Amino acid sequence: MQLLIFLLVYPVIWLLSILPMRVLHILSDLIYVILYYIIGYRKKIVRNNLKLAFPEKSRKELLQIEKRSFHHFIDIFMEMIKSFTISEKEISKRFVFKNLDVLNDFYDNKKSLIIMMGHYANWEWVVNFTNLTPYHGYAAYKQIKNKYFDNKMKSSRTKFGANFIPTKKFLELLDNKSKSNELAVYGLISDQSPKLKKTHYWSNFMGVNVPIHTGAEMLAKKYNYPVIYFQTKRVKRSYYESTLKVLAENPRDFKDYEITDIFLRELESQIKNRPEFYFWTHKRFKHIGKEKAIN
Repeated sequence: MQLLIFLLVYPVIWLLSILPMRVLHILSDLIYVILYYIIGYRKKIVRNNLKLAFPEKSRKELLQIEKRSFHHFIDIFMEMIKSFTISEKEISKRFVFKNLDVLNDFYDNKKSLIIMMGHYANWEWVVNFTNLTPYHGYAAYKQIKNKYFDNKMKSSRTKFGANFIPTKKFLELLDNKSKSNELAVYGLISDQSPKLKKTHYWSNFMGVNVPIHTGAEMLAKKYNYPVIYFQTKRVKRSYYESTLKVLAENPRDFKDYEITDIFLRELESQIKNRPEFYFWTHKRFKHIGKEKAIN
């Protein structure tokens, strides 16, 4: 059944992928109308997230952010589809890195790195940086249940130089690469909500006390790898610019969870400045009030 679904769906995705970006934007506009005004996909979740994150904003302001965030949400999926056939030349034009020399300096000093990112702007196209530096790149990801789509997605991403490793195998890979002294960059999306039973730390995020993923900091301290934040902003539709910020050059010099909090403040700053480019469709605050229940 998985193969049948793949054979039926993937040709459609591929045909969409070869379309010019301007055509995909037209499709995105049409899907936005259907998804937002007719289906109302996750509208209640987005609305609740925004109310919690921005209690000071008026109903009119929140509604404006809501609509813009849905539009961006669909644009991101169109960009993900485009990734299947986009060339290195085009992605390099659409996603620009301002200061990759930061990575090169660490490479010259024989330092592997931990990259922390959030679901802001476009985090998928960040993988292109591995084509522009001497580092090997590895990113943790959640496997797709359909193995055929999973393999196709991995091969699509790998063409930009990064290797995508299932989350459950990521620690083992990092340990092996560390022992072999391979210089590498390890990327982790760090703003997801962890399972309560695996939660080690709660912190304030957008004014709400929530459980926080601490895996990136844990790995950075274990191997003493510097931590970098990719501060990505949308310049215009399907064009992005990323500035690299060093969060911790010597992670073991920081108190527990301090690096994680620094990352959260960096991400919050971006969200507060342009909230429409954050992924609000996920249940970011689903564990409100549960901290005492599990302690």
